[in-house]
Amino acid sequence: MGITAPSVLADVSATPAKTTTKKDAKAVAWKDLKPDENQIITSLNIFEILRRHHYLKLPLDDARSTVVFDSYLKSLDPQRSFFLQSDIDEFAPLRTQFFRLLRYGQLKQGYTIYQRYLERVQSRVEFLLAKLENGIDKIDFNSNETLLIDREKAPWPKDLAEQHDLWTKQFTDDVLRLKLTNKKNEDITSQLTKRYQNQLKRLKQISSEDIFQSYINAFATSYDPHTEYMSPETAENFDINMSLSLEGIGAVLQSDNDYVKIVRLVPAGPAAKSKQLAPADRIVAVGQDKEEMIDIIGWRLEEVVKKIRGAKGSKVQLEVIPASNPPGDLTTKKVTIIREAIKLEDQAAKKSVLNLDYQGKSRKIGIIELPTFYLDFKGVRNNDPNYRSSVRDVKNLLTELKKEKVEGIIIDLRNNGGGSLQEATELTGLFLPLGPAVQVRDSNGQVTVLDDASASEKDGKVKQSPIYNGPLIILVNRLSASASEIFAGAMQDYHRALIVGSQTFGKGTVQSVLPLKHGELKLTVAKFYRVSGQSTQNQGVVPDISYPSIINTEQIGESSLPEAMPWDTINPAISAINNPFSTVLDNLQQKHDERAKNNPDFVYYKQRADLVKKLAEEKTLSLNIKQRKQQKDQAEQELLNLENTRRIAKGDKPIDKLDALETEFNKELEENATPKPEKDGYLVETAHVLLDYITYHEQTK
Repeated sequence: MGITAPSVLADVSATPAKTTTKKDAKAVAWKDLKPDENQIITSLNIFEILRRHHYLKLPLDDARSTVVFDSYLKSLDPQRSFFLQSDIDEFAPLRTQFFRLLRYGQLKQGYTIYQRYLERVQSRVEFLLAKLENGIDKIDFNSNETLLIDREKAPWPKDLAEQHDLWTKQFTDDVLRLKLTNKKNEDITSQLTKRYQNQLKRLKQISSEDIFQSYINAFATSYDPHTEYMSPETAENFDINMSLSLEGIGAVLQSDNDYVKIVRLVPAGPAAKSKQLAPADRIVAVGQDKEEMIDIIGWRLEEVVKKIRGAKGSKVQLEVIPASNPPGDLTTKKVTIIREAIKLEDQAAKKSVLNLDYQGKSRKIGIIELPTFYLDFKGVRNNDPNYRSSVRDVKNLLTELKKEKVEGIIIDLRNNGGGSLQEATELTGLFLPLGPAVQVRDSNGQVTVLDDASASEKDGKVKQSPIYNGPLIILVNRLSASASEIFAGAMQDYHRALIVGSQTFGKGTVQSVLPLKHGELKLTVAKFYRVSGQSTQNQGVVPDISYPSIINTEQIGESSLPEAMPWDTINPAISAINNPFSTVLDNLQQKHDERAKNNPDFVYYKQRADLVKKLAEEKTLSLNIKQRKQQKDQAEQELLNLENTRRIAKGDKPIDKLDALETEFNKELEENATPKPEKDGYLVETAHVLLDYITYHEQTK
């Protein structure tokens, strides 16, 4: 258990830049820390900005103050292992006072709570180091004791004796996890000693700015998870992250208790292309090329980012806990990534043709994979006639696919995290006549309707007809977000395309970064709405035909974030449109369900999702090494059985260990840089759904 870093996202794609923020080399004694004048003024400014300009005009009452109070305690001690119940009782009078204190720039109370937290963290680290000195060979790994996996709603320890009992169990679990990786006792002792000593070292480096940022963000994020204060140093890193110079592994990270979690992989980045990392994976160690791995559990987010960033062409090793592990299973795997620049052309739209047998005939379906909504802003500003954009590229690909006489087209938006709003709205113009594409409602309640920007009739220019009028499906998943949801939502509302896949991310808010005299404030100022009047916020886009998702929606997605703004509706921007899919949707669903029963990929997806759900229902971890190993082996065997059942059904050879999958994938990647669409179970089934629709339409003419 280490120091909880601020929750600001960090992008380890960006090239490191020289920082202008200088820190005193001498560690500051955190017991003497107090807010300075700049921080007091900043807190007053933030209070007024949020009160007046945040999209949500929240009442500043006792109920909201309680939300801030609870949020602050949760940010510091999410697993309720540091604070005692007596601490919580002592802080209780502040529960309904936070808004009043912040209104007048009174920060002392927030500092007091944080400093108590630091005292408790120091006590815990010293307790664990003393345990190590006593020797781990004295630990009883044959007991019947258990450890609660998730303590978020557990009672706070009532006294020191109960807290020490909890810490002892957590210490036993730390050692047990490493023993299950076949480490020797001396290696375990060495690794944990370094981990705990590093946490103690970082504890002494806590600054007044760290406390201020954490306290103010408890207030800011009580409005919504995307509103947050960034200290001058954090703001500088944020600016680096937003730059166009992308060299690194291509991943966005976030602190998650003592771990650093992968939030998103940059499309076409080294991490995404390696297929070795996934959202919600947690990084536990970092090493440079073949150097010794450094345990980073409990490290500050910005320090981890500095370790992972590096020069183009260099290698970084990551030890991660895969998100696919069963709950409580912290078995790790090592991944080597070669840092490289992420080029625009690597992120560009790509086409392929899927050839498949359908009802005894050979059929052709066009695929356009769109990893992000991109636009060469520099080229546009410089009036470069050949500037790159997702709309231009998709337009050309549609023309090429029509020449290849495909019968229908699938736009693959899986893992597309968004990008240019302008590109998302203009893309609708390739498939639809002139019309509204999205609505934006600001904090004053004013609604602006955005049309397809390319549909302008200025200077006598007349809107072109849609480029493609044929059968169309949009394929989405949980990582399709923001601009992807705007485009998919518009295509669904106009009934221009079927939406297939899994429920999208649900990011439907707009942020603006406001510079402050001291740091910056990222503020939610507006909300997106579809032309039907539905928001994309929280709920996202719900597919017409749903596929089982192998992404855990409780870990990834807007609805998984605390204080996420709700889904709601406003007036539609268009009149009701006849839905050509209404008469055929039940038929398509039925045919899909029939195929899915015998489709090895879909059987696997569903059974794996069911297995993960079953394992997630486990509430405790055994501290008995035999039981723990048995549980771990059983979970791995079940996953292996699922994989081999799929492989045998598809005519492939079974494997002995799950590790063989990674080796197999890397070999395929070397032999064929572009995976064949026929190998993608989701794409193949989507093509069948599209052909079902085409066939039905032909038969009912």
